[in-house]
Amino acid sequence: MPRAALVTLTAVVLGLTAATAAEPASPPPSKEQVHFTAADQAAARGAVLRLADLGSSGWRGGRVKPNVASSLNCRGYVPKQSDLVLTGAAESVWARSGLQLRSVAQVLKTPAMVARDWQRTVADPRAVACLRGAVTKGLTPSERLVSFRRLEFPKLATFATAYRALIDVSVQGSHARVLVDLVLVGRGRTELTLLLAAPAAAAKSISAADVRLARSLLARVRA
Repeated sequence: MPRAALVTLTAVVLGLTAATAAEPASPPPSKEQVHFTAADQAAARGAVLRLADLGSSGWRGGRVKPNVASSLNCRGYVPKQSDLVLTGAAESVWARSGLQLRSVAQVLKTPAMVARDWQRTVADPRAVACLRGAVTKGLTPSERLVSFRRLEFPKLATFATAYRALIDVSVQGSHARVLVDLVLVGRGRTELTLLLAAPAAAAKSISAADVRLARSLLARVRA
């Protein structure tokens, strides 16, 4: 799940911005093994956001090719990946009038691998600084990171946490603030990453959407 998080977070800071992927400080010492199976590919596709999850009209998007690169890589913090086996992956992207949603589902070979991945990444205190750095590097000169913090988030699954980036955007002398929420949840062999980007004024409703959409995805986890 953290492997997808940095790719996805940088991609979302993303359509709001002209972001580019964070440049790794050093080459990763290892990469995860990728051995897709038909069953786990189907399980991953079933666990990403679909139009029926969004509850209103006007959304455009759908499934896209998942990025399975191992990109959580910052100076002094390059989590080991070589003993993890990815057996399924799917991603979907949706947008509507200032709102952007992105979801990634990754299925690993065993539940123990999910636990190992979480401990090496999300549970490691260096992860927050790494994610914050990825957002900062992705911003353009007209954008400024105001804050990046962990959110209170209910324990919907064995593994669950959320973060929020608040970004100030300057356009022709005026300023607007945008938030990007990153939700990470894991159950069984499945890791889910959910990104929501919206005007900062919608913070309360986006917090509620974080939980509602995560519940919807978890309800369809089959691996």
